[in-house]
Amino acid sequence: MSLLEIKNIDVYYGDVQIIFGLSLNVENGSVVSIIGSNGAGKSTTLKAISGLLSPAKGQISFNGELISILKSNHVVEKGVIHIPEGRRLFPLMTVMENLQIGAFPKRAQGKEDESLKLVFSMFPVLAERRDQMASTLSGGEQQMLAIGRALMSNPLLLMLDEPSLGLAPILIRDIFETVMEINKRGTTILLVEQDVQHSLSISDYAYVLENGRRVMEGDGEKLLSDQHVKKAYLGI
Repeated sequence: MSLLEIKNIDVYYGDVQIIFGLSLNVENGSVVSIIGSNGAGKSTTLKAISGLLSPAKGQISFNGELISILKSNHVVEKGVIHIPEGRRLFPLMTVMENLQIGAFPKRAQGKEDESLKLVFSMFPVLAERRDQMASTLSGGEQQMLAIGRALMSNPLLLMLDEPSLGLAPILIRDIFETVMEINKRGTTILLVEQDVQHSLSISDYAYVLENGRRVMEGDGEKLLSDQHVKKAYLGI
């Protein structure tokens, strides 16, 4: 069953069209990746889903409900949580304060203790640093905090934009393992990631965007062996 369904959307930044007639589906309980080069429209797609940009044409449905007409705060209340590129933490607030902000949506209220227990079990270092300012954390710890804050919102769909950006290789592996664990706990994942090898290897399905258009789609493992994907995105 489709949790998220995008039908023929066009998306603009001002007068410049970025997305052209894009359609894609995300099945409930799956991990889906969107891959493509810089400027392909990957982040723009996530922004359109989360309500930060409004499609000029087409529609986006979540759980069978049209959300492309909603403002971003209402999309969050539906259970769609977006971790943007660059993490966007509150640097002069503590780890604990950042996590508490994550529980602001009404759908998350009353579940704060349960969610916090989950976050600290997944990221023990955040429990140790709960009173530290977010700005004092390492890059890997900041990414953990960004994911933890998102989990505090009780997401049905978690969208991650370049979660491995700027991290050391060993931390990148840890981040992808975390994404898989979140999915195993029942949260559907939509992933935008330049590390195509890692993202496709954990994905049930994937879409390839080029110049704002969907040019390929298929099973993650099968796309990993596709000659075009190998040449264009894996350097093989």
